[in-house]
Amino acid sequence: MSGTGDGPSLTIPALLQTAARRFGPGRAVEDGETRLTYAELLEEARTFGAALVESGIERGDRVAIWACNRVEWIVAVLGLSLAGAVLVPVNTRFKGREAADILLRSGARALVTVTDFLQTDYVAMLRASSTELPISRRSSWSAEAFRRDGVMGRIPRTGDRRRPSRGRSSRERSGKRRSLRHSLHLGDDGLPKGVVMSHGRTLRVATDWVEMTGLGVDDRYLMVNPYFHMFGLKAGILACVVSGATMIPEAVFDVDRALRRVEEEKVTVLPGSPTLYQAILDHPGRGGRDLSSLRVAVTGPPTSPSSSSGAWPTNCPSRRSSPATG
Repeated sequence: MSGTGDGPSLTIPALLQTAARRFGPGRAVEDGETRLTYAELLEEARTFGAALVESGIERGDRVAIWACNRVEWIVAVLGLSLAGAVLVPVNTRFKGREAADILLRSGARALVTVTDFLQTDYVAMLRASSTELPISRRSSWSAEAFRRDGVMGRIPRTGDRRRPSRGRSSRERSGKRRSLRHSLHLGDDGLPKGVVMSHGRTLRVATDWVEMTGLGVDDRYLMVNPYFHMFGLKAGILACVVSGATMIPEAVFDVDRALRRVEEEKVTVLPGSPTLYQAILDHPGRGGRDLSSLRVAVTGPPTSPSSSSGAWPTNCPSRRSSPATG
């Protein structure tokens, strides 16, 4: 990737290293019992990236992630960027045949997935599709899957001490990569279409979003927006790395749980779709929750229903409400 006509001449690895220097001891991620500072997040990503290289992934290879929002998704996407690989995000709602089609046509050589999301085993779904895939390695974050299949044990779970070398690869040091993401979305004929996004264009969205919202080191970002979508990746993970905000992954949106987390965890930023805000506004228990910590709500495109975009600023204490997409 070059900076010529393509946004900032900055790569994801360079951004992460800068964040580790600027925000090192600051909290980067809170996911259940897992807490990572920005310095620790860089080390976790380096460990993951080194494991990818050790397993045979080369510069430009495509690595797919098929999982819900969780700390391992964040580590994986940053780690594969350090390894010089290209991200292929897979929608968590896809069935085995749909996911297999994306993996096959994108040429993904590795898959990072889960076996325990909403009682769904993605590995089993792929096997049931009976599709022969070009994947040479896959990593699953289920302990049961490791015991059953021995799948890619060299890519450890976050917090596992049996780690490959943390040393930087020549790919990380060079900072030269042409593309970050091979994204597939549904076309008119129902088949996903490929879109290649460079580091520069991706980071332009992240930095613009930070400027628009004023996201900063004191913010606590409840991430309902899915990481497999550009909203969750660019205006979520990368926007936080740019600004030093704390990422709080949320695997599935539930109004009661979201309101409780806003109150108990002092969430300041809660972007989402128009339907998400309408669900919050319509919820009978909203009035009993202290939502005073919220300061940013991104309510979706300008075509959002007026009932949600108009009522949100007056019915909730958010100090900034922006009609915008990720």
